[in-house]
Amino acid sequence: MTGHGRAELASGGVKVAVELRAVNHRQFEARLDLPSALTAIENDVRARLHERIARGYVTCRVQLDVSAAIRRETVRVDYDLAAAFVGRLRQTGRKLGLKDDLTVSALLSMPGLVTSTDVPVKLDKLGTQTIKCLDQALKSFLAMRAVEGRELGRDIQTRLRVLGGIVDRIADRAPEVAETYRQALLARLQKAGVPLGQGDDRLIREVALFADRSDITEEVTRLRSHLKQARAQLALATPVASATPVALATPVALATPVGRTLDFLLQEMFREINTIGSKANDADTSRMVVNAKAELERIREQVQNVE
Repeated sequence: MTGHGRAELASGGVKVAVELRAVNHRQFEARLDLPSALTAIENDVRARLHERIARGYVTCRVQLDVSAAIRRETVRVDYDLAAAFVGRLRQTGRKLGLKDDLTVSALLSMPGLVTSTDVPVKLDKLGTQTIKCLDQALKSFLAMRAVEGRELGRDIQTRLRVLGGIVDRIADRAPEVAETYRQALLARLQKAGVPLGQGDDRLIREVALFADRSDITEEVTRLRSHLKQARAQLALATPVASATPVALATPVALATPVGRTLDFLLQEMFREINTIGSKANDADTSRMVVNAKAELERIREQVQNVE
């Protein structure tokens, strides 16, 4: 599912801003945009995202806003190096008979003399502050996903009911298929002038073989089982639809990721429907099989958006 979340947290003169964006993706993949001062916690951020997001392409951007007072502390001057530079330059000037016009501005151009970091080294709690801010961003992110999850769940449940109705009609039609075949076969034989009565053993044997080849009892049973399991899996995802953001401190409150399981069940349903289609040898059943495949494809497209 898609989603967006943002949070800011200020402490000790540093404001951390975390923004999360996600688009649909079959697997979990994260792209992190962190300041150089936070590279040490990159793996922690990635792991924290994956704990709460099972599927999707997630972009996580972290920005630091450091106060002027803190920024001043980040500037470092290497006085020993400066003294060495001045001493050597003046010594060189005397040897070459040059005028001593050395100024502070000349020292600024010397490499390594003045350095600055993104944040002071003493801010060792910056990583903890960032993780707390990430948790807050995840709360709003998951709350937004919950809204989409409700709509997706309702839509998929509706489509599963439609699919179940098609399966029921296919099952109701199945007993009539053999009788339709018997009547059609008898009519063709009679038209061809073949003397064959209703109770002829050859006719009965042929119809029995046809009924056996076209029997779809097992496929219908498995389809109904898969439909039942799919509805149960969606029920497991019900906590996602909660209007109240989940507490990140209690991962057990999070919904069970069901997207991959639903993917598998849909694949199996396609398999059973295809088998029914190959056994059908009946125009009405073939039309219902086409309708079932179309509904399955619509469900499959929606399930790609489910964790």
